[in-house]
Amino acid sequence: MKNIFIYIVLLWSTFAISQNEQLAQYYYDKGDFEKAKIAYEQLLNSSPSNTQYFLRTVESYQQLQQFDVAQKVIQERYNRYKQGVFLVELGYNYQLQKNDSKAKNYYEQAIEKIKTSPNDVYGIGSSFEKKVLLEYALKAYETAMQVQPNYNFNFQIGMLYGQLGKTDTMIDLLLTESYKNPQNSNLIQTQLSRFMQGETDNTAFKDAMRKALILKTQKDQDVFWNHYLSWFYVQQKEFGKAFIQEKAIYKREPESLMSIVNLSQFAMNEDDDETATEILNFILQNTKDVDLLIQTNAYLMQIKIDNAQEKDYPLINTELQQLLATYDITPFTLSLQIIQAHFLAFNLKKPEEGKTILKRALDLNLNDYQKADAKMELADILLLEEKFNQALIYYSQIQLDLKNDVMSHEASLKAAKTSYFKTDFEWALKQFKELKSASTQLIANDALEYFLLINDNTVADSTQTALKQFAKGDFLIYQNKKPEAIAQFQNILKSFKGQEIEAVTMLRLGKIYESLKDYNSALSQYQQIIDNHSDGIYVDEALFFSAEIYNDELKDVEKAKPLYEKVIFNHQDSIYFVDARKKYRELRGDKNL
Repeated sequence: MKNIFIYIVLLWSTFAISQNEQLAQYYYDKGDFEKAKIAYEQLLNSSPSNTQYFLRTVESYQQLQQFDVAQKVIQERYNRYKQGVFLVELGYNYQLQKNDSKAKNYYEQAIEKIKTSPNDVYGIGSSFEKKVLLEYALKAYETAMQVQPNYNFNFQIGMLYGQLGKTDTMIDLLLTESYKNPQNSNLIQTQLSRFMQGETDNTAFKDAMRKALILKTQKDQDVFWNHYLSWFYVQQKEFGKAFIQEKAIYKREPESLMSIVNLSQFAMNEDDDETATEILNFILQNTKDVDLLIQTNAYLMQIKIDNAQEKDYPLINTELQQLLATYDITPFTLSLQIIQAHFLAFNLKKPEEGKTILKRALDLNLNDYQKADAKMELADILLLEEKFNQALIYYSQIQLDLKNDVMSHEASLKAAKTSYFKTDFEWALKQFKELKSASTQLIANDALEYFLLINDNTVADSTQTALKQFAKGDFLIYQNKKPEAIAQFQNILKSFKGQEIEAVTMLRLGKIYESLKDYNSALSQYQQIIDNHSDGIYVDEALFFSAEIYNDELKDVEKAKPLYEKVIFNHQDSIYFVDARKKYRELRGDKNL
């Protein structure tokens, strides 16, 4: 009983300290330093050896300009513990009072302390860094390495050089550190990547990185540098150049294709179909692994389908049949079976054949995720046939079988769209509202788009007449009936001119025209949004999509730049803001706003 009582007291004491710590932090963050000082003093009294409480107490004194009190307690702390970090604190206390000579004296004492107590470098160096005294931090780490050659602060020193603007020195030091200690490469690459993608001018940094890596590759034939250069090109999304490096690596280390397989994924994710196709064909030529052959062929077929014209369909159909004849109908070829089913239903307009393939697949010995993949495609085809309720049954099964999984969220989104297509807007709105907070950004963005569409057009028109017509147009897009969809949306523009639905209808037409490579018609629709709906929620998309057409398709940089610029300066809350800023910097050449 006594032990239980002691346990309860200790538990309550820990809880009370935690509560007091949160309160002190709240006052500190709020800028109420008088209350923060009192709170941290109380915490320090209960835990006198707690350095964090002590430093926050000192900072509160300094914010209240009680420098004499701060100096006294820091000096007492130093006299008691003899830790060099408190010399830095004494110096900084004088710096805040504009007494630079005394501040410098204490900073130099801290550096000298490292010579006799090298272990103090951890506290001293960190304290200098936190106070943005970068030159002193650099000196602290370099001094420690001189005294104790087995100490390694190359990473910290490299990062400090970067912050001081000495990027060439930073790059050389960090690359050398990566080579000598490969276990640190991931950490170093993460930091280098941040510099390459930073907010400030980073063109010079990228050029310096490229030059340094190429020189390393030329001077040292170690395959390590080919790996590093490949990583660099992937960061720049120059997948073709990365592939050159990966091929060079493979010639010398032909044991595994994994890096090349991963590169193909990167290229596909960024819609670089040309490079992805080249990489995938290389994989086919250099592997005998059946699983890899099947998956690679599946990716290649998907790329072919995505870029095919109707005249290409017979050949694609034959290739799919040949692949499945070669590798058989098994759980291992499910990806190919699903691609074939989708192609038959959506491209060749043979949904019954597509469903037959999927139902046969579901009779195989599939795992839960494979079953979900097959059911998802089957539901998609049922939706294509306007069998809404049957489609919803399969989407619901996936939601139940894989709760809280990304695939479950995807099924939820498709179920919400199904409700939307069948004009059950009330239920669809509830589902989209829940999915707005989905962990997958693409699903969340998609859900938000439909939520706003339904909500805004219900407020504007309680009968939802225009919205019903719009949903029909969206369903025609889903059915891959683009000419009919264009006619439907054009009819909406005639029937509901000047109403809430007008801007988003123009946006849909623009995207259809884009998919048909009719860029002038797409630009015309986007321009109408820019001219007539500049205060609406779709203008950022119209600006960005127009810029993308001029930049990527028409190669008219001068027309693209001002459009990206408008997204950047007028629509900071747009989901296209980051991409617009990146593209704008690339077009300017200096990456600087």
